[in-house]
Amino acid sequence: MFSRAVLAFLVLPGTVAFLVPLLVIRPDVDDHSWWAIGLVPITIGSVLLLWCVRDFYVAGKGTVAPWAPPRNLVMIGLYRFSRNPMYVAVILILCGWASAFRSPPLWIYAFVVMLAFHLRVVFAEEPWLARTYGEAWLQYRTRVPRWLF
Repeated sequence: MFSRAVLAFLVLPGTVAFLVPLLVIRPDVDDHSWWAIGLVPITIGSVLLLWCVRDFYVAGKGTVAPWAPPRNLVMIGLYRFSRNPMYVAVILILCGWASAFRSPPLWIYAFVVMLAFHLRVVFAEEPWLARTYGEAWLQYRTRVPRWLF
């Protein structure tokens, strides 16, 4: 199960938050003055993302991948403050990349990813959670905001 969790992390949030931005950035950027500003959200977002992946594996008994979802509703850790902290962490990382490289394409990518996350949550994940976890999900949904507010 652990190897599946690592693979799911690398394939899904790893690709969105790290591989794509690294393919988009321009390595010829000489001005690195914004790196320090961008490094803060990249670092914080990475720590939060790994924390969420760990909670999915430990408390949820599953992975972040749709093909091996958690068997239990994850309501610990950062999931006490947001129903989607993993997505919040990825967006934070993307904003860090965009800031570090002052990259309009990365800002656009971050916005598109944020919109895609929102649509996925509203139209796919939340209906699935309601069907799968029933009353536990409904109670959790009333207590915890979808994002941060």
